[in-house]
Amino acid sequence: MPTFENILPASADTLLTISGLGDFQYQARGLSQTLSPIAQLKQQLRTINGSLIDVSNPAFRKYASKITCTDVDAPPLDNLWNGMIVTVQCAVSLVYLTGNPGSPYKAVVSGSEYTNGHYTFYRPEMEMMVMDFDHTFDEWKADNGWSLTLEEV
Repeated sequence: MPTFENILPASADTLLTISGLGDFQYQARGLSQTLSPIAQLKQQLRTINGSLIDVSNPAFRKYASKITCTDVDAPPLDNLWNGMIVTVQCAVSLVYLTGNPGSPYKAVVSGSEYTNGHYTFYRPEMEMMVMDFDHTFDEWKADNGWSLTLEEV
């Protein structure tokens, strides 16, 4: 049975899609994306006996993401500001045990789900808020570098 890991959608130059930045097609050479728990989820304490316990609220089980890339062109960062909401179809995949109740935990990018052995892989789609961004340019290489820091709403 074939797997579909990292197969680009038809007429796409990258796995990553960000809606809300305007209608802009860009290439993604050197793109990387991280997903990590938001800071508010990291609330663990030690009891008087030294045992480590989690006291975080399950409502804070959300992701932060950092996307970095060096492209020929950058996405339309003009008039992009902290606090804006965008829809991100992630390049990074999440994985769960096939048949696990309640899985997948996040919305699935259409066509990205596949199974390999006992595990199901998928690319999540999330509504995220812009927390920070930057744009750089290397004249000698003619490289547009950019990064975008996001948090799930």
